[in-house]
Amino acid sequence: MKLKLTALVLASALVFTGCGSNNTDNKAADAQPAASADNSGNSAAKVEDWDAITEQYRQFAIEQADSFVIETEKFVTAVKTGDVEGAKKLYAPTRMYFERIEPIAEALGDFDPNIDARENDVEEKDWRGFHRIEQALWEKNTTDGMEGYADTLLQDVKLLRALMETVEVEPSLLVTGAVELLNEVSSSKVTGEEERYSHTDLYDFAANVEGAKKIYELLQPELKKHNAELEGEIGKSFSSLEDALGSYKNADGYVSYLELKEEDTKKLSQLLDALAEPLSQMGTILGA
Repeated sequence: MKLKLTALVLASALVFTGCGSNNTDNKAADAQPAASADNSGNSAAKVEDWDAITEQYRQFAIEQADSFVIETEKFVTAVKTGDVEGAKKLYAPTRMYFERIEPIAEALGDFDPNIDARENDVEEKDWRGFHRIEQALWEKNTTDGMEGYADTLLQDVKLLRALMETVEVEPSLLVTGAVELLNEVSSSKVTGEEERYSHTDLYDFAANVEGAKKIYELLQPELKKHNAELEGEIGKSFSSLEDALGSYKNADGYVSYLELKEEDTKKLSQLLDALAEPLSQMGTILGA
């Protein structure tokens, strides 16, 4: 689905030089990050064709956004028709498309708080998006009063997709974006703070990891040329984390976060840290 914007909005291309910007203070603000992207000391890019790599990522983000629009439409329909159980079933899988490409949403301004803000992340009058509806679905077991929020959510999701048509993704977005996705997991998903009503945090956890891995896969050939040891370490760390996450899958997707014990979250946190540290070195190695 390709959406048209006004000439004013499309007048200039959007160039991303990193994944946070002047966004409303949100859930990542007071996080203890898993790592920081280390990009210091780079004087020139070492990658032969950044353009091809960044264009592949842009296409990946557009594909995810297309699916996000389609699945959000289904979710909104369920909410507006009062289908509580249908909306609950669609909630977590739909959000995964957004969680995979969250660095772009954050770089585009207010999309992250508008779509993904939790209660108390923003002022009550400004609170909207998935988590507003999540509260009604799980805490009150109803969709009453959520019709307007559902319509606004779909508008926000469609506008996010539309803006991606003009995006020029710079190399620094890939490097910092991969690390920021893991920081998202570290700050809210592994702690169970993200989905405080539905407890579907593992869906978000998995999607953030998948988004980070996509960036790694795009950079992997060049990374292997410049530092095969680091490339191998990152690959093994991804596999270990994915294997651990896989043990919490069930027929419907992932188990409730409430089923995890302290030793489970501790293990996931350790695997996450083991991945974040070498991943943060990609910028230095590749000159991004």
